[in-house]
Amino acid sequence: MNTAVDDGLGRRNPCRIKGAAHDRSPEREVLTVRQVFTLASVIDPRYRAMVLLGVFTSLRWGELAALRRSDIDLTARTVRVQRTLTHLSGGGHAFGPPKSDAGRRMVVYPELISAELADHLERFTASPDGALVFTSPNGTPLRHSNFRRRIWLKAIEAAELPATHFHDLRHTGNNLTAESGAPLRELMDRMGHSSTRAALIYLHGSVERRGALPTRWENSQAR
Repeated sequence: MNTAVDDGLGRRNPCRIKGAAHDRSPEREVLTVRQVFTLASVIDPRYRAMVLLGVFTSLRWGELAALRRSDIDLTARTVRVQRTLTHLSGGGHAFGPPKSDAGRRMVVYPELISAELADHLERFTASPDGALVFTSPNGTPLRHSNFRRRIWLKAIEAAELPATHFHDLRHTGNNLTAESGAPLRELMDRMGHSSTRAALIYLHGSVERRGALPTRWENSQAR
């Protein structure tokens, strides 16, 4: 249910249980950079930039689906997050503010994906500043369930990836940011979190992986 909230499928998690915060869920899938670009290469071209932004900005599904042309600065290589897209249970959709004040943020994306994003805006995004960056082929706001069924599952199969959710792109991006040596405050800002809890999990995992490197190097030398 938390994943559904992160993916913009609901406003809140109705399954909050007191004392259940320490449940050990299975690890979320983390893709390699090579797998990310393989996925981007096989998915429908209309959504290639969305995959890359999902990883290299760590935006949530609803945040990506709500982006407007004016939110992207190709010169400064920044994405401004001001709102999120939510689909209503009775039908229809609504644009609203991020889940918290920390969700309103400016995220810098790497030059590595600049050309793909510029190409997307040229080919698939209408010219008005308020036009949605990512839409269905008919120009309507994306619906997560349709996207998953029609686009995502086919791309995952074509890329020969394990069972992977769209939200795992954000998880992958958070891991890459932590492994790059980003400090806690920077990681929190990028994730759009006001609490340190989630960011510390990524930083802890990154430290553990870096700590294991000398052992891996020693083993490789022994061979």
